[in-house]
Amino acid sequence: MERIRVLSVFGTRPEAVKMAPVVKALAQDDAFDARVCVTAQHREMLDQVLELFQIVPDYDLDIMQAGQGLSDITCRVLKGLEPVIKAFNPEMILVHGDTTTTFSAALAAYYQGVRVGHVEAGLRSFDKFSPFPEEMNRCLTGRLADLHFSPTAQNVQNLLNEGIDEKAILKTGNTVIDALISVIRPDYAFDVPELQGIDYDNKKVILLTAHRRENLGAPMHAIFSAVRHIVDRFPEVELIFPMHKNPAVREIAAEHFEGSSRIHRIEPLDYEPFAHLMSKSWLILTDSGGIQEEAPALGKPVLVLRRETERPEAVEAGTVKLAGVEADEIISMCEELLTQPEAYQAMANAVNPYGDGLASQRIVNRIKAALRPEMSGI
Repeated sequence: MERIRVLSVFGTRPEAVKMAPVVKALAQDDAFDARVCVTAQHREMLDQVLELFQIVPDYDLDIMQAGQGLSDITCRVLKGLEPVIKAFNPEMILVHGDTTTTFSAALAAYYQGVRVGHVEAGLRSFDKFSPFPEEMNRCLTGRLADLHFSPTAQNVQNLLNEGIDEKAILKTGNTVIDALISVIRPDYAFDVPELQGIDYDNKKVILLTAHRRENLGAPMHAIFSAVRHIVDRFPEVELIFPMHKNPAVREIAAEHFEGSSRIHRIEPLDYEPFAHLMSKSWLILTDSGGIQEEAPALGKPVLVLRRETERPEAVEAGTVKLAGVEADEIISMCEELLTQPEAYQAMANAVNPYGDGLASQRIVNRIKAALRPEMSGI
């Protein structure tokens, strides 16, 4: 019987991390002729993940250019994928999440009459400009998708509320947990010099990530001002800030963090050291989406530096709190965790709502059931 042709398309580091276990699961199943196409929307950071998970793309669009805008990415992905789709003739194209690559690849599949599977489907902030452009990318991809692989029950409900057929939706858990479990090692040692001399056992290490477009300007000034206040007030705190490449982020960081020996500004980390840095941290402050899912799996409280989150399950579970972008509120929440052990333990010990590490296999089984039911045993 002819194998199922599936093309996985992704272009950024977060997509690659979350798609890696799906790519691996497809490769291990003889029912599939599975290939990988990367757009390289983010070149360097993407390549780091491909090397870590030992994924060799079958197609590489290599679209990244200096100063690229959203319309540039969209057009280059659309044009680049057209000959790939015609050459491989996939029965399904798998995309992940909410990047511009995600939406563009789903649109390219639609133009060629190819079915779309959307991994991490159904996340919603209900504000089309926040996060921008991710909210509309995932909403539009949802309209183009034929199968929706949703991490949580709330994600499923969001899709049902939008009129998506229940039969086309599967609650899977999040593949990022699959990826995280596969890389964490108890004997791991950092090779980044700035991370080697930190006393993770006796210091309260706070990991900060901040890069969102909507936080640039006054919100980021407020965030960094609050963080500096916390470091200055609590001598047991060490702050580690892997800086985004955006010069605007670095300029604001320099303005607020200069002169503190307990604030460590470092270059962006590959996924493996970053995952281990999360595991060794005491608290995480972030405006990232994926970290809200990963950190709870490691028992780390997260304060989200945004006004809203498309991951309300973590807030409801108690692993995550919305700190917003006002300095006073961020300071207040940090101080509570630093001075009230019971508040910290309540977050650290809350149950992670994002899955059990088996999401990728559920996705593979569902694709097989949809495209070759006679081979699925379902």
